[in-house]
Amino acid sequence: MGKLSYSVLHGIFKGGSSYPGKLAQKIDPDVLRSLGRNYDVIIITGTNGKTLTTNLVVKVLSQKYDDILTNPTGSNMMRGIIAAFLAHKKHGKGRGLAVLEVDEANVAPVSAALHPKAYVLTNIFRDQMDRYGEFYTTYQKILDGIEMHPDATVIANGDAPIFHSKEFKNPVRYFGFDRGGTADEFAPVNTDGVLCPRCQHILHYHEIIYSNLGDYFCPTCGFKRPALSTKMTAITAQTPTSSSFTIDGHDYQLGIGGTYNIYNALAACAIGKEFGITPEQIDKAFAYDEQVFGRQEVIQVGGKAVTLVLVKNPVGMNQVLEMIGHDDEHFAFGFLLNAKYADGKDTSWIWDTNLEQFVASKRATSYLVGGERYKDIEYRVQVAGVPAAELITEPDLSKLPDRIARFPEKKVYLLATYTAMLALRKSFADAGLIKAGFEK
Repeated sequence: MGKLSYSVLHGIFKGGSSYPGKLAQKIDPDVLRSLGRNYDVIIITGTNGKTLTTNLVVKVLSQKYDDILTNPTGSNMMRGIIAAFLAHKKHGKGRGLAVLEVDEANVAPVSAALHPKAYVLTNIFRDQMDRYGEFYTTYQKILDGIEMHPDATVIANGDAPIFHSKEFKNPVRYFGFDRGGTADEFAPVNTDGVLCPRCQHILHYHEIIYSNLGDYFCPTCGFKRPALSTKMTAITAQTPTSSSFTIDGHDYQLGIGGTYNIYNALAACAIGKEFGITPEQIDKAFAYDEQVFGRQEVIQVGGKAVTLVLVKNPVGMNQVLEMIGHDDEHFAFGFLLNAKYADGKDTSWIWDTNLEQFVASKRATSYLVGGERYKDIEYRVQVAGVPAAELITEPDLSKLPDRIARFPEKKVYLLATYTAMLALRKSFADAGLIKAGFEK
């Protein structure tokens, strides 16, 4: 029934990334255990970066493995993961390999049903508090799953203090930035997760990458960042659409911008090293131009290059604002805000973003807001310094293609929460600008 519904939804309606899994699970609550019986699994989880990290890991491991099951649409809850298994046509009779993006709150139930060989932990930030609570609660949900499989290797972001706050029974590998910083500084004001987990003293940093990530240490009790097995030692160039950097003595280039995405590349390098992928093969894997849903997709709209970026919390959005600030041309800026379950119902996080600094930089010369909670973001952008008379408000997303085509700028950066992104892409599909659904 699950496979039949998948065929119908994707063959006729060009969509439906989770319903087949919902249907199959309703008939058999343990269906994932049956579907995943003959697979070794890599689980990728954390607050930000799951989708792109999963995509990069698949590209890296594809240099060695011909048949990899994954959930490329980012449908990362139980039903979406079941649907990914239903959709996959396994080659051969041996054990398969699955690389799965998994929602933090679903790590435990997915772990209970499958056979993880490795867990990749990207970061933990405050996010969708109506679902997760504080980030320590989120981390415990992840640990509950990892503890079921003490033989699985944990590959974690060593620059995140929370991932070194409790001892693992598992083998552990850490990745992070190591550029030889020698400063003694504090994280920015209002940064979460900067208390030493041993003595509760405020952590110091030799180097801060962003938020609470960096080379941390506690001057009171000696707690410090663990030794890194995979190191990013230099960033040689950055634009909004590319990054060049050095990892473990090898130079790489990624066709996507943002310091936060270098962490995703680090994670992919770390898992590649664990699975015997050479630096030359990793370099080849990174040299691709496939666009990932909502992760800096570029769509041509009325002669404008529109870059779509998914945002969902202040740390992630601040990194996006920093990234697009590297653009040497002026551009239009849009923000679409929804507050459904998949977005997080609490929109107060928009007040913790660096919109004031972004507006003051004057890189954006036109502003647009929309989505179901357009009034919230309309007011927030005005407080940041955009005059009401210069702010375009468009609650009806079906009108966005026409509205965007009338921007005087050649480039448009359009940020959106998850369900707003879905609605936006539907409006583009209805206008004939992209294909319907998620399939490329």
